[in-house]
Amino acid sequence: MDFATFLIQLLNSVQYGLLLFMLAAGLTLIFGIMGVVNLAHGSFYMLGAYLAWSLSSHLGNLALALVVGTLLTVAMGWLLEVLLFRHFYHRDHLDQVLMTFGLIYIFEETRSILWGDDVHSVAIPESLNGAIALTDTLSYPVYRLVVCGVCIVLAIALYLLITKTRLGMKIRAGAFNHEMTEALGINVKRIHALVFAMGVGLAALAGMVASPLSSVYPGMGGSVLIMCFVVVVIGGIGSVRGALVAALLVGLVDTFGKVLAPQVAGMAVYILMAAVLLFRPEGLFKQ
Repeated sequence: MDFATFLIQLLNSVQYGLLLFMLAAGLTLIFGIMGVVNLAHGSFYMLGAYLAWSLSSHLGNLALALVVGTLLTVAMGWLLEVLLFRHFYHRDHLDQVLMTFGLIYIFEETRSILWGDDVHSVAIPESLNGAIALTDTLSYPVYRLVVCGVCIVLAIALYLLITKTRLGMKIRAGAFNHEMTEALGINVKRIHALVFAMGVGLAALAGMVASPLSSVYPGMGGSVLIMCFVVVVIGGIGSVRGALVAALLVGLVDTFGKVLAPQVAGMAVYILMAAVLLFRPEGLFKQ
């Protein structure tokens, strides 16, 4: 493997890892702070992809579609938390699994009714449809670099929100001691609704920015959900920093595994997870 090919694969792995982080960050916040096992998280990714296709077709602008789609999914996440999820916080994980598993079927049927069962593609904006030359024969798409930039900005913003703001302090306090936080006059229910809505928005935004890179198709949230849980387990439940490090590790292992050892690439990520759990059962980082 020459240096140019190595650089392309490295960029691919980073881009894939950052997209996984956008998905896993919301999942680890919801699981770590509210204790909800949300199997429907991948459906929000699928919903985002279909919204990017539908809204960009109607609005004629992908950037505007991302803004409108994110606002819609955040509002939907808030509504889901208020009407459904908050009633399951103190119930068994089995109840949560059954409820969110049922939501997967509801989202799939709703998607089928609204948009049908065909495979769609989302066009890359003309201004981002170029490529940067790495050598005389190899180049890298500009849009993939833009996706990396968007994910990095969101990762920094999320880190600053959780660690440096008053709202982040309330979120961490509610996760550490729910009863004491409420006794101090903080509306924990509102905090939970905000965190859940933010997690749904991040998952949907990941689906929207990834839609021009792959087809938009039914059931596309299932495969990414598995990877999300792998990232959450490796990084440590409830740790945003752990989700970022684990997502980048998974991206590297998955991408280079397919290039260097395709025979075992399918199990490479799970071998990584098993190795981490063997030496650090709580994950790389604690909440």
